[in-house]
Amino acid sequence: FQQNVAQRIRDLASQKSSASKLGFQVGTENWLVNLADVSEVIPVPATATVPLTQPWFRGVANIRGKLSSVVDFCSFQGGPAIGSGTERRVILIAERLLEGSGLLVNRMLGLRNPEHFTIETVTHSSVRPWVKATYRDLADAQWLELDIAALVVDLRFLEVGTLATAALPLQTGISTLSHQA
Repeated sequence: FQQNVAQRIRDLASQKSSASKLGFQVGTENWLVNLADVSEVIPVPATATVPLTQPWFRGVANIRGKLSSVVDFCSFQGGPAIGSGTERRVILIAERLLEGSGLLVNRMLGLRNPEHFTIETVTHSSVRPWVKATYRDLADAQWLELDIAALVVDLRFLEVGTLATAALPLQTGISTLSHQA
């Protein structure tokens, strides 16, 4: 089943199709992402936690023999951590944008036709620069468009280590140096 869904995503991304957005939910927000920015959507894999990382960094997972990082996208944005549940998924980011990284989301909302949306605003926010635009659907629900290219160059997303790592002493063969923050 998962391979069938992945193949459909790849097929649709390579075509000039009107249903070129993938919908998903993070917290209470509805999101859209370009299919070309997604390599695959998978069930949540077992992850190994990594010490001294941000709480939103869920850890690393072995996905078909490759280590991939898993980020709780809700918690990363300041929301509550995504809990357990059968609807949770990891959206694997296309390798041309960032190799070996995925976003944990609450649930998938399926393929969406951009023609069924009205653009509200084109966003240029320093708070969430990965929000490309805001839309309304035919039922007047709000949708945010994820700009994965902007997300993967944002320093907050790239710096998964906590400040505690800077306070640890550096052990050398000669002496112990301490870094003062």
